[in-house]
This record gives sequence, structure tokens and C-alpha cells, in this order.
Amino acid sequence: MPAFFLVFYALIALLGLFTTAAAEGYLATFGGLMALFGLVMAYGVVKRHYDANEAH
Repeated sequence: MPAFFLVFYALIALLGLFTTAAAEGYLATFGGLMALFGLVMAYGVVKRHYDANEAH
């Protein structure tokens, strides 16, 4: 199941990067924040996966 969320957050980050590249003004900021959100959440998915494996 973590693979689904990892891909989902990667797509959000990619969409944010495309939005940032195509937009101007505040929408470019929104795209950058969306890309940052996707990266942070994908990192969280990977971190939780390894933390759960380490606990066993």
C-alpha cells in the first residue's frame, strides 16, 4: 500500500512543478508549495516504511 501513496505524492509534486513552470505570480507560488508538499509527504511515506521495518 505505501507504493500507491508514494506514486500519488510524486504525481502531486510533478504537477506542482509543471504548474510552477507554466504560471506567473501567486499561482507559481502555489505550484511550488504543491511540489514541496508532494516531496515532503513522499519522504514521510518512505520514512514510515523504514521505521516500521526497523521496529520488527
